[in-house]
Amino acid sequence: MYDEDELLPLSAISQYGYCPRRAGLVLLEQGWADNIHTAEGTAQHERVHEGGRESRANMAELFGVAVRSLTLGLSGKADSLELSADPSGCPIRGMDGLWLVRPVEYKHGKVRHEHEYEMQLCAQAMCLEEMLGCSIPEGDLFYYNDHRRFAVSFTAALRADVRMAAEALHQLVRSGVMPQSLKSRKCRECSLVDICMPGLRDRSTVYRERLRLIASGKEDPL
Repeated sequence: MYDEDELLPLSAISQYGYCPRRAGLVLLEQGWADNIHTAEGTAQHERVHEGGRESRANMAELFGVAVRSLTLGLSGKADSLELSADPSGCPIRGMDGLWLVRPVEYKHGKVRHEHEYEMQLCAQAMCLEEMLGCSIPEGDLFYYNDHRRFAVSFTAALRADVRMAAEALHQLVRSGVMPQSLKSRKCRECSLVDICMPGLRDRSTVYRERLRLIASGKEDPL
């Protein structure tokens, strides 16, 4: 169990799932830079996180809901919780009756499979389960551009990935050691690529090797 002052941003789960070094840049160096994707995504999330509630018949939707887990050591906001009145559900503060809970996370772009997004959504569900004492089997990723949902089942494997990532994030903060830069196709879409400089280590390694060959007479300096 973590203390309140040890809680890390829940959004770091998604950052870590995308790239551990990206998570390190955000958590250890407070590094951030926007590109068109992150800027549009931030604007869309700000509208959702204004909060509020919509109700109709036996359904309700809550926006910008604060969540946390002392077990995972995470805190953040769920974009939306869709509630369905059901006798097998759980009580919700400020609402009458019992409710089934389905978290919905809003994402920029078109529908696609992104494991880090599924981890983030699952982490929200795990926080809610701890807070509400309920079971949440699945949720949805809603993609703005397509206006479509991608259903996510919170399997044992996905929950294990969330717990592993949460522990890795806390270990990262405790150690203060930045994860190594590993260049991949993801770098092209990453807004932190200029801060990370993923190819720099490779270039410096090649440069040192060339100096070694020149010194040993195995390569012409010209």
